[in-house]
Amino acid sequence: MTVEEDTQATVVSEDKVYRWARERAEMLQGLYIHIMVFVVTMLGLFGINYATRGDDGIWWFIWPLLIWGIGLAIHVLVTVVPFFTEEWVERKTERIAATRR
Repeated sequence: MTVEEDTQATVVSEDKVYRWARERAEMLQGLYIHIMVFVVTMLGLFGINYATRGDDGIWWFIWPLLIWGIGLAIHVLVTVVPFFTEEWVERKTERIAATRR
């Protein structure tokens, strides 16, 4: 391998790492935005519920909290726990391609 080929391979490798890091950062940014919107919305719903429920009223804001909380938990899992990594995609692609041959 020549010095030029080695340098080019290093650049390609660093570019892959940068693209992966960029994608990961965008996923985390999306998660953080989701968490902020969730907290602000739930505080608003809690405030509305508190102000309008009366002495014997129910705490209805719990239902959106639970339902949206499940969605947020799934978002956290997908972002933090790498279920479907790039390696998984490659393995799955190879399996699918092998079945078409």
